[in-house]
Amino acid sequence: SGLLTRLQTSAPTIQTLSSNSFSQNIPSCLWKLGRLNHVAIAVPDLEKAQSLYKDVLGAQVSETVALPEHGVYTVFVELENTKLELLHPLGEKSPIASFLQKNKTGGMHHICIEVDDIKAAMTELKKKKIRILSEEPKIGAHGKPVIFLHPKDCHGVLVELEQA
Repeated sequence: SGLLTRLQTSAPTIQTLSSNSFSQNIPSCLWKLGRLNHVAIAVPDLEKAQSLYKDVLGAQVSETVALPEHGVYTVFVELENTKLELLHPLGEKSPIASFLQKNKTGGMHHICIEVDDIKAAMTELKKKKIRILSEEPKIGAHGKPVIFLHPKDCHGVLVELEQA
C-alpha cells in the first residue's frame, strides 16, 4: 500500500480544457471558420490511387475531373466525416507536378477548411499579415470560391479556405 500511496501523491495532475478555455482567447472575427472539407493528397498515379481507395478500402470514389484553371485532375474519396481529394498534375505548369518532383511517391498537399465569408476572411487575414496566394478567390473543385494561404504563414501547411 506504500507504493500505491506514493504513486497517487506523485502522479501529475491533469488539467482538462473546457470549450470555454479555447473560446476565451479567440478574438471575434467578421467571418467564421467552419468544418474540415477535405485533405488533399498529391498522387503520381491517379488510377492506382483511385483503385486503392475504391477496390482495396471500399470507399465511394468520384470520377476524375479536370480543373485546367488549377492545373490538376481531381478525384474525391468520400469518408463519413470529410473527404480526401486525390490530385494529379494537368499540364507541365501544374503546381502538383512541381510538388511530385520533390515528393516522388506523393503525399499530403493541403487541407481545406470551410469559411462562411471568404471575402471577409481575406480582408482580415491580410491585416494579420497572412499571405494569400491569389488576389481574388478562384472557383474550386466544388464550384465554390477558394483561396490558398501561404504555408510559411501557416506552420508549413498549405491551407485552402472554401466558401461554405
